[in-house]
Amino acid sequence: MKALVYEGPRQVRVEDVPDARIERPTDVLVRITTTNICGSDLHMYEGRTDLETGRVLGHENLGVVEEIGEGVERIRVGDRVCLPFNIGCGFCRNCEDGITSYCLTANPDPDVAGAAFGFAGMGPFHGGQAELLRVPFGDFNCLRLPEDAADREDDYVMLADIFPTGWHATRLAGLRPGESCVVYGAGPVGLMAGYSAMLQGASQVMVVDRHPDRLRLVERMGAIPVDDSEGDQVRQVLDLTDGRGADRGCECVGYQAHDPQGAEHPEMTMNDLVRSVRFTGGIGVAGIFLPADPGAPGRLQQEGKIEFEMGSFWFQGQHVGTGQAPVKAYNRRLRELIHRGQARPSFIVSHDLPLQRAADAYEHFDRRDEGWTKVALKP
Repeated sequence: MKALVYEGPRQVRVEDVPDARIERPTDVLVRITTTNICGSDLHMYEGRTDLETGRVLGHENLGVVEEIGEGVERIRVGDRVCLPFNIGCGFCRNCEDGITSYCLTANPDPDVAGAAFGFAGMGPFHGGQAELLRVPFGDFNCLRLPEDAADREDDYVMLADIFPTGWHATRLAGLRPGESCVVYGAGPVGLMAGYSAMLQGASQVMVVDRHPDRLRLVERMGAIPVDDSEGDQVRQVLDLTDGRGADRGCECVGYQAHDPQGAEHPEMTMNDLVRSVRFTGGIGVAGIFLPADPGAPGRLQQEGKIEFEMGSFWFQGQHVGTGQAPVKAYNRRLRELIHRGQARPSFIVSHDLPLQRAADAYEHFDRRDEGWTKVALKP
């Protein structure tokens, strides 16, 4: 099969690899029809994680079931399904509690909770930027899609990761209808966090970024764009909220946050949120922070630590929620919002490209080239 293979920092290539196949009775084999490039794929692409060469990337996947293991009972050949980026077993303590992003079974490393497709540190599983994908625990992990899925793949594929992850950021923050929300980062997850806040009835949604194409999408979805290259972003948020700060804030950038001049500051967005969220407000952190980052600019950050304004955070009585989104906790309900016409998350897609153009797409997306806001690949 054709697949996008990681060969080293900023080196990926579509090549022939052995076909994915059924390996266990509970496996499902899916022929991929849409697979996205995610911002977190760039951490691996840039060499900021310890990903072995030869791994197939891709954790935002949708396709048609081609084969099922003899132990599969619910999913059938021909079903169109979307796959959560988390691989859950369905029966461990965390999966039973709905925290599938921290499954205790799927990852063979006993020191790690959680597994994912094509992702560093999340098990040995290949990703879906390929023609075929093996899905472990297929009955549990496959989300069956409705009859309109063939015509709306760019909407439904967002259920694999960024729509539930954006929604998760608002839930971690504790957002309630009628409250205001500020989102730091207008990449795909940040856009989905702002979009989710609006769907949940937020009274005011502000999204901070500096890329004109992203800020145009913020405005297009009805939120308030805040351009941090035009002045202090915290002051802009305070001015928009009559000096009080937002009720809730979402961190959707992560450890590679950088200022408008390009200097990296892993602590920047977290401290900006402390300053721009009100007393007793909530912060949800969906952006990735790693236990170790050898490529970081300073020794503290290389050890996975940041200079966090704990004093202000404590004094203001704020609270924070963190962690990867348990996609299955949200994807069925978000599927219904799409199916019933209440959500159209595909508005962020800038490019639908064949898989053969994946390496070129990674290069453009990594450079944040104008207009490259979200890429959907079509094997």
